[in-house]
This record gives sequence, structure tokens and C-alpha cells, in this order.
Amino acid sequence: MSMKFFSTAIILFLIMTGCTDQKPETATKVKYVAIEGIDSTRNPGDNFFQYVNGIWYDSVSIPETQAGVGAYRFMNYPQRLRLQNLLDSVSQLDNAKGSLEQKVGDFYASGMDTVAINKKGYQPIQPILAEVESISDVPTLMGFVASQTKYQNNSIIGFYIAPDDKNSKVNIAHAYQTGLGLPNRDYYFENNSSSLGIQKAYKEYLATLFELSGTSAEQAVNNANTVYEIEKQIAESHRTRVELRDVKANYNKLAVEDLNEMHPNIAWSRLLNEMGAETDSVDVGQPDYYEKLNELLTSIPLEDWKLYLKATTLQNYADNLSKEFVDAEFAYTKVISGQTVQKTRGEKMASAVDNMLGEALGQLYVKKYFPESAKVRMLDLLDNAQKAYANRIDQLEWMTDSTKVKAKEKLFSITKKIGYPDEWKDYSNVEVVPNDYFANILSASKAQYDYNLAKLGQQVDKNEWYTTPSTVTAYYNPSANEIVFPAGILEPPYFDYEADDALNYGGIGMVIGHELTHSFDDQGAQFDKDGNVNNWWTKSDYEEFNARTQAVVDLYSSFTVQDTLHINGAMTVGENTADLSGLAVAYDAFKMTEQGQDTTKIDGFTPDQRFFMSLARIWRVKMKDEYLRLWIKTNSHSPPMWRVNGPLMNTPGFYEAFDIQPEDKMYLPEEERVAVW
Repeated sequence: MSMKFFSTAIILFLIMTGCTDQKPETATKVKYVAIEGIDSTRNPGDNFFQYVNGIWYDSVSIPETQAGVGAYRFMNYPQRLRLQNLLDSVSQLDNAKGSLEQKVGDFYASGMDTVAINKKGYQPIQPILAEVESISDVPTLMGFVASQTKYQNNSIIGFYIAPDDKNSKVNIAHAYQTGLGLPNRDYYFENNSSSLGIQKAYKEYLATLFELSGTSAEQAVNNANTVYEIEKQIAESHRTRVELRDVKANYNKLAVEDLNEMHPNIAWSRLLNEMGAETDSVDVGQPDYYEKLNELLTSIPLEDWKLYLKATTLQNYADNLSKEFVDAEFAYTKVISGQTVQKTRGEKMASAVDNMLGEALGQLYVKKYFPESAKVRMLDLLDNAQKAYANRIDQLEWMTDSTKVKAKEKLFSITKKIGYPDEWKDYSNVEVVPNDYFANILSASKAQYDYNLAKLGQQVDKNEWYTTPSTVTAYYNPSANEIVFPAGILEPPYFDYEADDALNYGGIGMVIGHELTHSFDDQGAQFDKDGNVNNWWTKSDYEEFNARTQAVVDLYSSFTVQDTLHINGAMTVGENTADLSGLAVAYDAFKMTEQGQDTTKIDGFTPDQRFFMSLARIWRVKMKDEYLRLWIKTNSHSPPMWRVNGPLMNTPGFYEAFDIQPEDKMYLPEEERVAVW
């Protein structure tokens, strides 16, 4: 997962096996872990994902409160239960005012006080709705938008502070396309039964929100239709997920003076001033959106815009209001996700605290759950992966020596962050009280905005993290040329610092190789070792690289996931490249170890077989059909089965380890196998 493009993703997830509430002691000998759930009745060469995960897949049940179970993002479910247990304990203590324990404990307690929250209904946002009603013209409309951005009540202006793509040492202002309620632009224009059902559920959700806030049922439906039509017009200007992958096309640093002339209705100088942002330029990622917005601000009646802003406010805060609003939101989201029952209040509040006070909660988390010995083992894995990557670069037949030198310079310039930040974020300006959840939300939101705004025009802080320590994820940040592995992912079965190398290199080793490859995928390859968009390739090398990247697009576009639904190879090319090369790097790094050079079997499997089985186990996922459709349309990663089978089909070591033959379904002739790095 890349940083600016991560697919904000930021994130990777898995079943929590072998987790305890006690910090493990330092390992004294290697622990051999059995890989359970293998379906030996299946041919590993036909569907390796099902071979390794088949028994588990056929027997596991998806919890009613989840859209899936197992690996990837669903590992965050047991993580949230861990956090919930921690918060349940902390919130019951008599903590010193202003301490980390007091802030996270009282924030959690205030969110758990549903009696008080339900009693207030939508009263907490009535002042905001009254502000909307007082809007009298476009300037006051934009003033409202600017003021609410400070509290993360975002609507038509997407604004953030981050490094300049062409001068990565300095933070600048960025603007991006926004303004939609549905997951992305495509949902507004598709006419298949699934999309039509989602459109209907969304309109019903909007109508319910209006009705809950005092509008008659008939008028609420009319309001919802008006808001939907505004969003549909906005969606016409949005770039697709594929178009958003174009690094250079999505960098447009423009002078504020020029923006004022281009977009007089937006009035950038006034807007930025009201947002507290002092800058003479803005990187406008998607100019077409702001061109369209400037036009719509006067072509759409002001009263309709006020309905739209009420709708965005209601949506942004629905989950923080009384039960009726929470239920309305779930009635809509379950149509998209397939989840049948709402998450428990405790799980929701654990997520809320992690989102709002993540590094405060993170300090408590790592103290209890993350051993320093795990960091030592991870550094060893990372160092070996870098050496293996360098060896692969040296052996590339298609790359010239001059480009190889620069590629290795970038590779060994990558900063490695493991577990948690060296310097923790300061939350002293967040005021948290035990009995006012909405006030706590506003305080934390404003503090986060102020924290980010203070970075504008300043030198980039290379110590900053863009995820919380407890999150099950990993990412590569191209502007800092860094890879980050929070404590949350450094758990079995991704990583077990006591386990044998086959499991760890096939697990977290693959993730390491994946993140390293993001520095050389279709986007990362455009950044140099210092994090700037800068061409370090020869012309012929870059042409060959793009040809190989296109082969990745073509291969994955051929994979059918559900009925006639295919992987979008162009949208997922970065992650697929990282999976393909990440596996190759992890395997080479494993072969550098003593076990990797051995043939001693464990539970009847060779070290190489255990390596590939560990890879299949870390993407062990079962999800609802609805969620899988959402995944295909919005996620930059391929579905988990193809994160296993896709790379393996192109890995010679896999063919040897499991004697894959031409008659096997996963077999690809050598001349058809794809290799980038």
C-alpha cells in the first residue's frame, strides 16, 4: 500500500491466531507452528488458495457484525476487541486529569453512554444546521464550508497538508476531488441491479436523515432526490480510480492568484484565509472537479445547496448521534457490505478512540502487547529482503547498468519504521470529558486539523506516522521513501518472532517485499530516492518497465472473480506488481536462510512448501458477496484469492515445490509468466 496513494489506504489484515494478553518472553528456540485448515483432497496446482484454506473456508462463519472474516482488513476485528478490553479497563480507573489514560478512557466512556447520546437526538448538530439555514449567498456558503472543514465536517472542498511531490522536504496545501456520498463516481451511472439497489438505499438513507431532523416524510423524499442529483452532477467531473493512478496528471501546483481568476465563485484567497491556511499556491489534484464546482455554485439554486450541506452534515455525524441516526446509516451501509447486524457499541468506540486519539491509545497498546524482540527479528527480515531485492536488480536482463545503480540507491535509502513512532503525538490540546461524546469528537477533530495545518510551509517531519500502532496494515510512502510496519500487523500468522523462517518469510516477508516493491511500481517508480517526482530512468529502461507493467494489467484483467465480474487490472496494477515481485523477493530472502537451504520436512512439508503455504494463509479471507462486489469496484488490491494464486502462477519456485504440471489449472507456460522485478 502506497502512502499518498494507499490506498488510504491506507491497509493488510488476518485472523488472530495465538494471541494472548501477555507480552511474550524472549524466544529461546524456534517454535514450529502447524498450518491448519489444509484441504488435502484438493490439487494444489488447481487452486492453491483453496488447497491451503479450503477446510477453514468451508467451515468458518462470518460474524453477523462483519462483512467478512479472516485475513486482511478483517484482522482488525479481533484487534478492536483487544482495544475494547483495554479501554474497558482504563475507563473504569481514576485517572489523573490530562493523562493519556484519562483522555482515552473518558473519550471511550462518553461514547459508551448511549443513554445520554440518545436523549440528545440530533440536538448536537442543530447549531450547524442553523448555520446552513442562515447562508444567504455563495460567499457565505463557502464560508460555512471553510469553517466546517476545521472540524472534519467536509463537503465540497477536499483539503490536506502533505509533502510537495516535486520538493518532498516541504509540506504544501493540496486539494482533491470530493463531494460524493456513494463510494465513487461509477455508482451514480451504472444500471446493473446491484448498483441500482445501492442508489435506492442511499436515497432512502438521505430521506430518513431529513425526516429524523424535522422534515415531513414527503418533503424528505424530495430533498433526498435534490441532493442526489447535485451529487450526480458533481460525479460527472470526478476522475476514475484508474485515472487517479496517474501521478503527474494528479499534480497541478497552481498560484492562488491564478486560482482566484479561474474559480471566482470558490474565491480561493478568501476560502484559504477562512481555513487559516497561509499559502500562495495549492496543488489541485483534479482540476476538472474544481472547474465544475465553480460552475455549479451559481447554476444550482442556493436553497438546493443548503439542502446538500444539511445532508452532508447529517451524514458526517450520523454515527455520533442518537440510535435512530445510527440505525439509518446502517440500513444503507448493509446494502453495500452485506453485513447483517451492527457492530457492538464497544467495537465502534474502540475504533473511534483509535481514529481520534490513535497514538495515545497506541502507547497503551504497545506497552501491553508489543515485545521489543519482535522489532529485532523484523529488522533482520527487512535487511535480508533488501539484499535479495538488490540481487534481483543486478540480475535483471532488461535494465541497463546505469538505471540499476540508481534503483539500488533508492532501495537502500528506504527508511524502515517498525512497531510504533519514536516520537509520540501530543494530545494536550484535546479536551476530553466523560459525559459529552459529541464535544469530544469536535475537540479531537479540531486538534487534528490544527496539527495538520501547522505543517503548512514547514519542513517535513520524517518521524511522523500515518497509521496508528494498533492497526493491522503496512504501507510505503513515496514522498518519504519509507516503509512502515505498525505493531498491529506484527502478530501471527503474519509474523511470529519465535516461529521458523519459512512461516515468517512467507508471511511478513512477503508483506515486506510487497512494500519494498511499491517504491518501484507504476507510481513509486516515478519518485526518486529523496521522494521527489523525478525521472531516474533511461528512456529504453522505462519503456521496458511500462511494457512489463502492462503485462501485469493484462494478466489480472483476465481473472474472473464473481460471475462475469473481472479484476480491474489497470486499477490494481500497483498492488498486483507489489504482490508478484514481493513474493519473488521474499522467496529469495528465505533462500538466504539456513532453513531455506535445507530440505528437512515439518509435518510432512518441505521448507519451501511451508513458505508458500504461509503466503496462502496470510490472505485467508471469506467475505460476503456484496462486500466482494464493493471490493472489486473500489479497492486497489485484488481479492485475497488472487493475491495468492496470481503471484504463484508466475513463481518458478512454486512450480518446483509442488510439482505443478501443464494439466494443472494454475499452470502458465514459462513464456507467459510475468516478471517485473
